[in-house]
Amino acid sequence: MNVLFGNEKWHQAAALYVRMQVFVLERGIRLTEEFDLDDHDKTDYVVIYDENKPVATGRYKQMDAETIRPGRIAVLKDYRNRGLGQQIIEELEKAGLERGAKRSIIHGELTAAAFYEKLGYKKCSEEYLEDSVPCVTLEKQFVQ
Repeated sequence: MNVLFGNEKWHQAAALYVRMQVFVLERGIRLTEEFDLDDHDKTDYVVIYDENKPVATGRYKQMDAETIRPGRIAVLKDYRNRGLGQQIIEELEKAGLERGAKRSIIHGELTAAAFYEKLGYKKCSEEYLEDSVPCVTLEKQFVQ
């Protein structure tokens, strides 16, 4: 497995492929809700490849000088329960730390909140709908 971070076109295509498989085809999220204005030429993604096949991804967003917002974390069905989701989050946090971030905020699906809490995130909102999916906001302060 190879882990890459960047915004090259081929790499973005790999990230969007994984999201298309997981969120649109598997979960039934509408295309117009899944792919939004935060998906543009300068957007960075972490993608894990099994040889040439993209199998997991996450989107990097710098909210301000001290805050990142990892998003669109997805792992193909056949690759789940192998720690790839955790690896994606860790790579996004590493990129944030390298860019001076002090905290991370995630808008996580309610069903994934426990996963993020195991990685040190704490719920900081009530439940709400995002892209028609029940979510909560979770926050993690980085130890510097």
